[in-house]
Amino acid sequence: MKILVTAPYNKGAINYLEENIGQVIYRPWKPHGRAYNEKELLELLEETGANALITEHDDVSSTVIRKNPALEFIGVCRGTPSNVCLKTAESLGIPVYNTPARNAQAVAEMFLANVITLLRNTLSGIDWLEKGNWNKGAHTSYLHFKGNELAGKTIGMVGFGAIGQRIAEMVKGFPCSIKYYDPFVDGEFSGCEKVSLEEVFAISDIVSIHLPVNDQTLRMIDGNLLNKMKKSALFVNTSRASVVNREDLLSAIESGDIRGAYLDVFDHEPPDELDYRLILHPNVLATPHIAGATHEVEDHHARIMNQKLNEVFALNSNQSSIAKKS
Repeated sequence: MKILVTAPYNKGAINYLEENIGQVIYRPWKPHGRAYNEKELLELLEETGANALITEHDDVSSTVIRKNPALEFIGVCRGTPSNVCLKTAESLGIPVYNTPARNAQAVAEMFLANVITLLRNTLSGIDWLEKGNWNKGAHTSYLHFKGNELAGKTIGMVGFGAIGQRIAEMVKGFPCSIKYYDPFVDGEFSGCEKVSLEEVFAISDIVSIHLPVNDQTLRMIDGNLLNKMKKSALFVNTSRASVVNREDLLSAIESGDIRGAYLDVFDHEPPDELDYRLILHPNVLATPHIAGATHEVEDHHARIMNQKLNEVFALNSNQSSIAKKS
């Protein structure tokens, strides 16, 4: 088997593939400066003669898949394989594997860092200091920028997958109370309570969104829910912008109906004028879609993908042995 790997993959992970799965042709997208588009990916697959693909952000379109029907698998180093035409892959019997939870630690750490930054009025304090506003009054800053502790706050999660659960683990020691809404998650989680969607918004001091994009979640978070939030509450979105009605969110922030927001994702990337009204609002801390961007995430996704492939090919090998014996 020849595996075209365009996702960032460390040397140890490549060696593992070579030793256990097949020959690796390594053409990562990062030196290219951007993900490979449909035409470029088709050319790479033809040039290398690969019959398996491990990608990250490249455009694995229906055309790419239909012109490579002999692919043994498509590996996607992302939490959701949204850059792959899953319908076409399924119709051709090509399995698609992804790497859930690859960035759970990274996103959870950014949640903590930036929520605390907002609660403690850190950025406005830094701005005040850098502008030379510290005069003779020794207690001016102490009084003006006094904030709040994370300890004792209720954090509400909309979606309670790997990232939400990692955040819950990390805040137990503060301590914080965790409420979550997720109709697809069952089981007991120590210190966490499953509640209705409306309750998450009504009782939480911090509401954090952890949703995939699909027909059910598109613009799911709207004014009806945002209006239930406390005026002192923070809104956090590190998942996908399109699950939130941005006009309703902007209205809630500009009217002072909520305290503020930490946002890492936007309807348009690069942002449009309306996005910038959110980004530049003094009660918003905005980052450019980097909550999951750490060097360690690349090691995590390589490890998760290799573990999955090892399970699949070990299972196939065992089944072949059983079939031969019978």
